[in-house]
Order: sequence, then structure tokens, then C-alpha cells
Amino acid sequence: MRDHDSATVSFLDSGSGGATLAGLGVLTFSFSFPATAWALDGGHGLGPWTVTGVRGVLAALLALACLRRGRVPVPERRHWRGLLAVALGCVVGFPLLTTLALQTSTSAHSAVVIGVLPLATAAVSAALGRTRLSPWFWGAAGVGALVVAVFALRQNHGRPTAADLCLFGALLVCAVGYAEGGRLARELPGWQVIAWGVVAALPVTALTAAVALAVEPVGLTAHALTGIGYLAAVSQFGGFVLWYRGMAVIGVPRASQLQLAQPLLTLLWSVLLLGERLPASALVAAVLVLGCIATTQRFGRRAPEPGKALGVSVGGPAVPHGGQSD
Repeated sequence: MRDHDSATVSFLDSGSGGATLAGLGVLTFSFSFPATAWALDGGHGLGPWTVTGVRGVLAALLALACLRRGRVPVPERRHWRGLLAVALGCVVGFPLLTTLALQTSTSAHSAVVIGVLPLATAAVSAALGRTRLSPWFWGAAGVGALVVAVFALRQNHGRPTAADLCLFGALLVCAVGYAEGGRLARELPGWQVIAWGVVAALPVTALTAAVALAVEPVGLTAHALTGIGYLAAVSQFGGFVLWYRGMAVIGVPRASQLQLAQPLLTLLWSVLLLGERLPASALVAAVLVLGCIATTQRFGRRAPEPGKALGVSVGGPAVPHGGQSD
């Protein structure tokens, strides 16, 4: 190996390199809602079901190429249940529900509502793993959920809209997918979890794409093509590779802190890329949610039982400290 190649590998395996990779993962995810809005292109681009199916199919093709090149064996049968949860939650459910919501909701509004996803992920992880979390966590999580609920109702004159119901449904299914992905990442390299997840979802996404392309209008505008390309290559696969690798190097708590910036970044891109008007209430709600998440990071976790690792992250998919890298 050449000297500069060795230096690159050493940097990526260092704390600074791991933080850089995790930060790049957060940055890539922050563009997902604007990219979805571009794919829809205000009704002139692709339909919501087409977006969900096509992004999943393209991501699966990329994942299959990576798995084949790495000669990765098929996961053991005991991993299949978790991979199915990742597939249904992160590859099918979350993309579909958020895309349906973005037909009528703004990217900025959706970013604030989805901002409590780290809290939802931690809560689901605790429930599935029967992990005891301190009253500080549940108090901060409750306040965060209340902030988002008040924000959504205030934006819609006191009544939840169909878009809000889709966003809350997306929160739930994605939290389950993230929690199961975190559990699997204790045993499999993180990039393989999302790779096998998109592959497991391929029968559903391929059928969805085939039916949707036949019944939904297809507008191949520049925005639509750019948006779907980004969603497939980056949001659905490549961003997870960066995120998991960075998290494996620097650990769950530090990587989770980096993801606190994601809703705020999405608000910025919504204004710069989509020309959306940012109401003051959106920025205030996003900052309050960020504070709630930071509180859970600082005070929310109780010490694990001897010999057990919680593996619970309130910032995204979790891997244990010193977990496997890709």
C-alpha cells in the first residue's frame, strides 16, 4: 500500500476521521427532504409511489454491487427479522410516508416534525431491549413530543392534517427500523445492515415502481431526475455507509451529538434550495427539540447492567462502542 493510502486509512480510523465521516453522513441526510420535494417537483415530476419504488430499486442495485464486490455472505437466519424491520421501516415506510406528506407539507415543516426521530428511536430501542432510561430522558422526550405537536397544530389552525399523520407514522416505522438496525449493527458491519435492508425490500420496491410507473404521471424534469438520483444513491444508501463507518470509529454518543444539527440544516436548505419561507415558529421549535435531545444525551441514560451494552442512540442508527467498521 502506498504511503498516502496508509495515511488516508489511518486518518479515517482516527477520531478526527470518524467525526468527519459521521458529520458528512449527517450533512447528506439533511438534504433528503429538499431532494424529495425536487423529485415531486410540485406535481410536475414523479409521483410519490414512483419516488418510493424507484429510489429503493436503484439503491438495491448499488447495494448488490457492493455486496458482490465484497463477496459478503448472506446473513444468518437469525438476522432476517431485524433486516425485515429495517427494510419495511427505513426503505419502504419512511420514504413513502414522508413523500406523501411532502405533497402538501413544506420541507421546513416536515423537518421540525421529524426532528424528534432520535428521541423516538431511543424510546423504541429501550422498549425492544427492555432498557431502563432515567426520568430525565422521558421528561425531555415528552417535552420534545409536546413541542412538535403544538407546532404542527399551530401551523394547521389547531387540526392535524393528513400530511402530519403521515409524518408521525413515518416517525414510528423509522424508529423501529433504526432500533432494529442498531441491534443488528452489534453483529454485522453497519454498511451491510443497510445494504441487506435495501436488498430485502427489493421485491416490494420493484413491484411498487412497476405499478406506479404505469399509473402515475412521469415528468422527467431536471429537478425530478436530480432529486431521485440523490435519494437513491445518497439518502437511501451512501449516506448510511458514511454514518455507520463514522459512528463505528467515534462511538454512539459523539456521533449522535453531530446529528443534532440535521433539522437545522434541513431548514437552511429548504430556504436556499426550495425558496420556502421559514416561519419563526419553525426555528424556535427546532431549537427547542434540539435542546430536548441534548438533555437526553447528557442525562437520559442509566448505567447498563454488568456485561450488557445498551447500544441505544438518540441520534440515529446505533452501533456499540468500538463496533465493526465497513
